[in-house]
Amino acid sequence: MTVPTNVTQTAGLQTLNDDAGRPLFVVLPVAEYLRLKQRNEPTIPHEVVNLRFEGKGMSAARAWREYLGLTQVAVAERMGITQAALAQMEAAKRPRKITRDRIAKALGLVTTQLDF
Repeated sequence: MTVPTNVTQTAGLQTLNDDAGRPLFVVLPVAEYLRLKQRNEPTIPHEVVNLRFEGKGMSAARAWREYLGLTQVAVAERMGITQAALAQMEAAKRPRKITRDRIAKALGLVTTQLDF
């Protein structure tokens, strides 16, 4: 783990940075933390974001499926479609809302978790 070496403060938040000035941690007031924690909004894990935008640059649906450790065959069976049909859905640049809804349901997500 990288150890923070300097601190910056803006808008009541402290940012702990490494030697190169890259942010490592943000320290926020407890009241703000509790407010954010209570919002109970669906989240997107860092690993899913990385799969989507860095390295492989895959679709959100595929990134979630791989993050959850599911095969195309397993998800396709949950959806009542073929693996090939799911592969086409995952490859679509702008899948329709109904498609995102169906994939989200099969993955145990809410549709907004695929909208990034």
